[in-house]
Amino acid sequence: MTTPPETEGPARPLRDPGAQPERTRLAWRRTTLTYVVSVGLALRTVVAGDTGALALTGVALAALSWLAFLAVAHRRIQELGTRETPRALRVGEMRATLACVLLLVAVGVMLL
Repeated sequence: MTTPPETEGPARPLRDPGAQPERTRLAWRRTTLTYVVSVGLALRTVVAGDTGALALTGVALAALSWLAFLAVAHRRIQELGTRETPRALRVGEMRATLACVLLLVAVGVMLL
């Protein structure tokens, strides 16, 4: 077996092909689906009620944050589909995920 060139960095070890990666992929998918349902319910609240332009702007921001969350989730799902051990969630991805969820919470509180 040859060693990888220094420019590529250290190779990640192969992982155990047990059920854990599948459970993690399903968790990301469930969270993404829950997010889109929440944005849809918020949109329904705005359309059905007389909430105003601020609430509609909040729902639009929540929809954009869902797209950002979807991008992070898609990257994680793709990494979990490989045979190599996936890297840890990067700090930027973690912050983006947290910001998206907090924005959705803020929109929910605003609509209440």
